[in-house]
Amino acid sequence: MRVTRLLVPILALLLVVLAPAAAWAQGEEVPAGPTFLDRALQSLLDGIQFGAIIAITAVGLSLVFGTTHLINFAHGELVTIGAVIAFFLNVTAQGPGWHIIISAVVAVVLGAALGGVLERVMWRPLRNRGTGLINLFIITIGLSLLLRHVVLVFFGSRPSSYREYDIQQAIDLGPVGITPRDLTITVLSVLVLLGVAFMLQKTRIGTAIRAVSSNRDLAEASGIDVNRVVLVVWILGGGLAALGGVFFGLVEIITWDMGFRLLLLMFAGIILGGLGSAYGAMVGSFVVGIVAQMSSLWFPIDLQNAWALLALIVVLLIRPQGILGQRERVG
Repeated sequence: MRVTRLLVPILALLLVVLAPAAAWAQGEEVPAGPTFLDRALQSLLDGIQFGAIIAITAVGLSLVFGTTHLINFAHGELVTIGAVIAFFLNVTAQGPGWHIIISAVVAVVLGAALGGVLERVMWRPLRNRGTGLINLFIITIGLSLLLRHVVLVFFGSRPSSYREYDIQQAIDLGPVGITPRDLTITVLSVLVLLGVAFMLQKTRIGTAIRAVSSNRDLAEASGIDVNRVVLVVWILGGGLAALGGVFFGLVEIITWDMGFRLLLLMFAGIILGGLGSAYGAMVGSFVVGIVAQMSSLWFPIDLQNAWALLALIVVLLIRPQGILGQRERVG
């Protein structure tokens, strides 16, 4: 395994060096292109942007698991719904043609409302009836399929994009380049994550969320309204998922299954960072995004998600509790 890890960068270096040499030997002009270091820095920047989007969508999923121990398989559909709502509000053919900023704000509000409705109407009654976690997980799969195909009926299978910021000239930042749209999305994503961290650390509701995630029974015995905390978590998770869906739709394209395609990377970021830890979900998501993008330097881009999951397996073999997770006694 160690020999294999050493051979991969050596072979990549040989390809970079020998390809121009072969062209020079045949008397061809070698076009000046970006160096391997330039491409690596560009992939790193793209990975940070991708990781920030994964982190926004994964934080809510992690908080829901931390407070209720529910693995919500339908969380990806909340991402899709947020992107689709903003699309219908943004385009002029089917909707009012609002600016993408206004459309995104409305989509986030509706996504948060949907998360709260699902908790109040579905998940809380099921918990009060004593439904087991395995049964709840199966229900999330069914809800995921239902929501995904409802989106397919109304949105269709044809990919679409928002009106604004479709094509932009990249800003050169030394060896790397980034469009104003992508730069804005990255900065806003980081600010949102910092805002969530501030809320968890410096507000009463944030302290209550951390207390319920740490020990639900002790928090309830201390006078914390657990049901209220869980409702706030679902509202926050729905809003963040919708915002991540809008950002993902701006960076790539809007499809009826975009949230489902992102769901596996969300789970990877959460498990990599540490189950139930919001900060772990943030760190793990950035690692997943960076590994996914930088793997395209050596391997086909179709395999970038596979290498991100391989990084997850390697980290868990070394540190089973994840990057920021805590060891737990078994038995």
